Amino acid sequence: MHEALLSLALTTFFLLGSPGPAPLALAAVGASAGVRAGQPFLFGILTGLLVVIVASATGLGALLLSFPQLTKVLQIGALVYLFYVAYKIATNDSGLTELSNQPLGFKDGFILNLLNPKAYAACIAIFANTNIPLDSKAQAGFVAAVILFLVAIIVDTLWLYLGGVLHRVVKTNKQLKHLRVFFASLLVLLLLFVTLSSEII
Repeated sequence: MHEALLSLALTTFFLLGSPGPAPLALAAVGASAGVRAGQPFLFGILTGLLVVIVASATGLGALLLSFPQLTKVLQIGALVYLFYVAYKIATNDSGLTELSNQPLGFKDGFILNLLNPKAYAACIAIFANTNIPLDSKAQAGFVAAVILFLVAIIVDTLWLYLGGVLHRVVKTNKQLKHLRVFFASLLVLLLLFVTLSSEII
């Protein structure tokens, strides 16, 4: 049983922790506004992921992704929203000591993961390949969901703190602006790559 749990935790770590739109957006928010100001965005992303986990565990996620047109609508919605997130990061004009412009918040993170087909695909793959030796599938699914969410908390918090470390290194408002534009540009480049290669986000 311990091997199955470790395998699940590692799979989740690599699937959710790879540099995709949500982790990159977390790092960007941490770099742009700092860890404390980025916490509502982190909580939004995690809450959105919790909804995705429940949907995937109950079969709703697979049902959603079984309709190609609906999947395309989700992909387009996620792309548009992620471009908006990149824009908000790049145009945040708050300085090092004041917040004249609100950073991305809970709602932004929640919508980002709720529209993210990569989150659904990752969760469905994890549930489909989980072999936890328990009495019932319901128990195994519940344990898998808990591990998935706990690993996601760790991984997403690390991405936010990675950005926060960069935020602390910045000494001037001009450097902060350059850092924001850099992360926004990385996010846009990732989105362009996804769009041109027609892969799921």
